[in-house]
Amino acid sequence: MTPEPNEALYWFRCSVMQSKDMEGTKPPSREFDAAAIGALAHLYRGEVYRSTIWRTRLDNTTNWAVLTLGIALSVTFSTQDASPLPLLLAGILCIVFLFFEARRYRYFNVWRARARWMEKNFYAPMLRGESLKPDAGWSQVLAQDYCEPRHHITFARAIGRRLRRNSIWILDIQTLAYYGKIAIHPVPISSLSELVERAKIGPIPGELMLLGGVVFIGGWISFAVVTLFLDRAKHGSGPGHVAMG
Repeated sequence: MTPEPNEALYWFRCSVMQSKDMEGTKPPSREFDAAAIGALAHLYRGEVYRSTIWRTRLDNTTNWAVLTLGIALSVTFSTQDASPLPLLLAGILCIVFLFFEARRYRYFNVWRARARWMEKNFYAPMLRGESLKPDAGWSQVLAQDYCEPRHHITFARAIGRRLRRNSIWILDIQTLAYYGKIAIHPVPISSLSELVERAKIGPIPGELMLLGGVVFIGGWISFAVVTLFLDRAKHGSGPGHVAMG
């Protein structure tokens, strides 16, 4: 027995409306059970371990920069007639190491951000005795980060962070050592023109070398300040801002 056309249309509309109602219905809210809490604990421990490994790799690049600068200082100040050129090469190598470190920091920041996210949104509410629900916004952000992993920070901001933490101080020492070297060796300068003459390297005039040094260190200081404001703009939307990194 086949239904009448009007009856068939009626049941079709009912089925469509029921399916829409089911799509709009959210699953009932529930708290994390013991198995889910145990799984999150192991997940947190794994993220902390990975962030520790990448933190060690960050320290390696900083050690390379410090060692390079130390060798350059030893060679440059070994005798009065030693050339200041090793200090210039050390500055270039420090920038290369800074790029390596910034790249590693972007990976480290992924694991660090996830661990910090769980500390703030899972363990802290647990310690306060609050209810833990898996349908909260923070768990959705974390799940999305696992489904579609990505870097939480740009390469420029990563360079700025590592520059402000470590490299800017190394570059400051390198710059002061260079100007100090040409100012006191082989004998202390008696005029500014003598400083310019000592700064000359091969066909490059001393004025250009001194100006290049000022632009070099001034440019990196400016870069550090600009990226600091970019960081603050990224994380300055208040405590309700839902983001990682």
